[in-house]
Amino acid sequence: MIKYLLSTLSNKCPRCREGELFVSKNPYDLSKITKMNDKCPVCGQPTEIELGFYYGTGYVSYALTVAYFVATFIAWKVLIGMTFELDDNRIFYWMGTAIVTLLFIQPILMRLSRSLWLGWFVSYNKNWKTEPLEYNERMDQNRKEI
Repeated sequence: MIKYLLSTLSNKCPRCREGELFVSKNPYDLSKITKMNDKCPVCGQPTEIELGFYYGTGYVSYALTVAYFVATFIAWKVLIGMTFELDDNRIFYWMGTAIVTLLFIQPILMRLSRSLWLGWFVSYNKNWKTEPLEYNERMDQNRKEI
């Protein structure tokens, strides 16, 4: 479980846990923020299993964002101590701080959601060097793109 978490957080291939998923390691390289390798450079696992595969990452990114807001709210409440009175504006300071920091970590969350999504559909194979890949539609060279 720890190795899965570490490989997911470091954007490694879920099949071999060695190859890089993204072309650029820097999530703040905005021209290549979501540009992924077509295949894992180590084991050859396609990163897009089917057409439109990454549409589901919107839900994952949303869940990560909600978790971020809940965690920052709890931390702010414990550390600063907000009250819900009419003349207490500290909740607006929390909201502003949370939104600004979310803008800065959004590239990381986008990549993490893609890494999580792929990891849920492609399982780790400790014998990836000797066992062939499972067939998927992206491996068919005769298939035409629409």
